[in-house]
Amino acid sequence: MLRDVVALVWDGVGMFGVGVVSEVFGDDRSADGLPAYDFALVTERPGKIRTDAGIQLFVEHGLARAASADLVVVLGWEQVVEDPPEAYLQVLRDAVARGARVMSHCTGAAVVAASGIADGRRLATHWHYADAVAARYPAVDVERSALYVEDGPVLSSAGTAAGIDACLHLLRAEHGVAVANGVARRMVVPPHREGGQAQFVEGPELPPQEGHRLREVLVWAGERLDQPLPVEELAARALMSPRSFARHFRVLTGTTPHAWLLAQRVALAQDLLESTDLAVDEVARRAGFGASTTLRQHFTRRVGTSPQAYRRAFRGSPVEAPAPPAQRTQPPAVPAVAARRHDPAALARP
Repeated sequence: MLRDVVALVWDGVGMFGVGVVSEVFGDDRSADGLPAYDFALVTERPGKIRTDAGIQLFVEHGLARAASADLVVVLGWEQVVEDPPEAYLQVLRDAVARGARVMSHCTGAAVVAASGIADGRRLATHWHYADAVAARYPAVDVERSALYVEDGPVLSSAGTAAGIDACLHLLRAEHGVAVANGVARRMVVPPHREGGQAQFVEGPELPPQEGHRLREVLVWAGERLDQPLPVEELAARALMSPRSFARHFRVLTGTTPHAWLLAQRVALAQDLLESTDLAVDEVARRAGFGASTTLRQHFTRRVGTSPQAYRRAFRGSPVEAPAPPAQRTQPPAVPAVAARRHDPAALARP
């Protein structure tokens, strides 16, 4: 049972990651019937450290404190092309040897990879650093699209908010759905983000050829969101039957083609509402909803407010309208569902 949790920190550690693990494991919610943990930040040389935000933390405990931990959390290490200190790597090896879990957040995956405990395993990290980590640690199977991945004793997550997803997944595994949902309610976050890349935790891997074809189809569809995109047409482009396409699509994205397209269209509508003066009817057309009433229905359901109210809240200074989706040179990130900083319930990117 998970009781004792430590997080490894160092100069330049990500402040967001420190906040996430401290919120999940350091806040005593026992009065609400939720588990309480013996939680500590640990570092090689106790004392003051500086976070990536320039904020100083006083860390009381040295690495010896990690010897009793059931879970060792590895926070961001953005110097992914440099060797982490050996003392931290040994903490991870010792943890796995005694049966403890290790969880990484964002670029903390590089530290996990350097320790050797992820050799032959899948490991998630922030997409921006994935190639660098994969090149430096070829024995590790770096997962570029998953929000989080569990492979044996190692649980790894992508950047920023994906750390919350991984923590809640761990709580579900350790304590059940009720505890994970209770902590999520206290944190005012969704207990599980539907679809998106989170489903890679359980999903089987696709053969490379199928995965490549599907990703090409997602890029193609993401550039044509203003057009009708029936599943039959997408399947034909992937050289699959509609049934096989739907099955493979779920493995790749964790959701259905219809849900993926809907999320992409809502995300595009949000971008257009923020960055252009286009009328709502035109936004609806460019985002593939056709009519403003259809846009309003799906937008309100997913974002929690109307398109007009969203524009009033988040519209910046007027800018020139972008080209229609079919002419865009930068397609949406793939695979992904709506990833908006304004709507925690719709987040789906790392």
